[in-house]
Amino acid sequence: MTHRTRRTAAGVAVVALLPLLAACGGDGSSSDGASGEGSSTVTLVTHDSFAVSDDVLAAFEKESGLTVEQVAPGDAGTLVNQLVLTKDAPLGDVVYGVDNTFASRAVEAGVFEAYQPAGLDPEVAAYAPDDLAGTLTPIDVGDVCLNLDDGWFEKNGVTPPTTLEDLTKPEYADLTVVTNPATSSPGLAFLLATIGAFGTDGWQDYWTDLRDNGVKVAESWEDAYYVDFSGAGEGGQRPIALSYATSPAFTVSEDGKSSTTSAMLDTCFRQVEYAGVLAGAANPEGAKQLVDFLTTGEFQADIPGQMYMYPADPGVELPADWTKFAPLADKPFEVAPADVAAHRDEWIEQWTATVVD
Repeated sequence: MTHRTRRTAAGVAVVALLPLLAACGGDGSSSDGASGEGSSTVTLVTHDSFAVSDDVLAAFEKESGLTVEQVAPGDAGTLVNQLVLTKDAPLGDVVYGVDNTFASRAVEAGVFEAYQPAGLDPEVAAYAPDDLAGTLTPIDVGDVCLNLDDGWFEKNGVTPPTTLEDLTKPEYADLTVVTNPATSSPGLAFLLATIGAFGTDGWQDYWTDLRDNGVKVAESWEDAYYVDFSGAGEGGQRPIALSYATSPAFTVSEDGKSSTTSAMLDTCFRQVEYAGVLAGAANPEGAKQLVDFLTTGEFQADIPGQMYMYPADPGVELPADWTKFAPLADKPFEVAPADVAAHRDEWIEQWTATVVD
């Protein structure tokens, strides 16, 4: 998913229960207050860490005449699962937060109506591979990487790890927490990083070594970062956690001169998050307006401070401290999008058999 602070999305009106939405969606009808053709309400389905500044959202609502309501079923992996399961009775009108590790599954399942904003910057459009082009719109970019609690390593006199291989060494036993690739987009991104690093013939052996060295698996980014990671300042016990290259910008000292955490930039996989119009949306025109809004300079400039991701628009000015504390990796690990689409479920099943079962 993206780097997440513990927060609720600003300015949204409703977070509804999934069974209720599934029961009442899908026929395109509208009633008082319901999203529908010509309705003043548009429902955004997103992961549970979407955030936007109050004034930015209010400006969009004033200009468009729309009221944005939000449904947040969980992490990006859970989000895609729900979108596929409810495609005949969609949970809303537009979705944000489907990423490049899960997107092809949703596209192949027919979750989305084809739509991209007119005049989309070619550099932005390039973040969508051929199988997503014309259907999903890139909104933000970030590197999923392992993060370190630098103070823990200094206090305990342990040399910090720098590579994936380091994590299997005895001195780092029981120190690492990652997330489940079946339920978490950062977890799947990290699985893909290991496949990119060790190949289709070597990644399972790597995970066997990680398992034997005491790696912990959390179900969500929030659990890994806020419950298990000692660097979050909330009582966690593990000083190595799966998060984002931008996360150290969240733990910068009050004077702005240092951060208490750092990212292992040789362990990263690049994540892209998309927005799209849901097929069968009750208010498709409102959904298109909302997708357009997510690509505007106003929203794009709001992304770093709200969601700790890089805006997809390369022309947006970044926070001053990001050059020092939140750089993207020079050489993130890669797996071809077509290979992800073809083997994602197989790799998750193999991972589960290796690490969890």
